[in-house]
Amino acid sequence: MAKKILVIDDDLVGIALMQSRLSKAGYDVVVARNGQVGFERLLKEKPSLVVLDIEMPEMNGYTFIVEMKKDAGASATPVIVLTAHEENRAIFARRGIVNYLVKPVNFDVLFAKITDLVGS
Repeated sequence: MAKKILVIDDDLVGIALMQSRLSKAGYDVVVARNGQVGFERLLKEKPSLVVLDIEMPEMNGYTFIVEMKKDAGASATPVIVLTAHEENRAIFARRGIVNYLVKPVNFDVLFAKITDLVGS
């Protein structure tokens, strides 16, 4: 059974590219266009991993992490932050998020991180 990855980003082009590349690599991909919908999908879909943008409507990536860490069933789910904002790395590290990549995405690096966290 394919590992499920939840991609949360408000950029439609970024979502389409991510969904295409991850699907071709054999992952089951679920998407959300904002943090609130992403959080609901996290609880419902129980993905193996979350790829998370920071700046989004409804609920930003940081608030998503705060809420996720409060939920016993979701708190252990690995997260890769994928954002254009290098300067926020330390903020997320304080919440235990050390997998932080800066856009534009290098898919070789992303796939290596995903494999390290959940396998292929």
